[in-house]
Amino acid sequence: MNKKMIIGRIEVCDLPKIGVLDLQFRVDTGAKTSSLHVDNLEVITKKGKPWIRFDIHPDVYDIAKISSCESPLHDVRSIKSSNGVSEERYVIKTLMRLGDQSWAIEITLTNRSDMSYLMLLGRQGMGKRVLVDPSRTFLVSSR
Repeated sequence: MNKKMIIGRIEVCDLPKIGVLDLQFRVDTGAKTSSLHVDNLEVITKKGKPWIRFDIHPDVYDIAKISSCESPLHDVRSIKSSNGVSEERYVIKTLMRLGDQSWAIEITLTNRSDMSYLMLLGRQGMGKRVLVDPSRTFLVSSR
């Protein structure tokens, strides 16, 4: 049996394939899918395939900083938010690096501007890799 990584309710990860480093996220075991706050969503075509272009503000302490990102469009899904409202969301599949481990996760792109953290890590993104200690923060990252 592989040893599971213990993470806190807030951690820091990298999303290297879209060029995002040191992104704080909140763990939500009640959410099935992971989500990321983005602006300026645009579907584009590259070599005949659908891609998504978007902007994020990776530093919650400096919202003037903007990273423009592109990723292949993985899917479009109807997601029910915590307030019970369903919304069509674009889904990307990208690499998440947490500590010394990396794995692919699906992330829905949405407006989380009213939330404290730009990224929410849901159950599917955790898979069978992690255990969550909700009483702690930054167990994997040194913040």
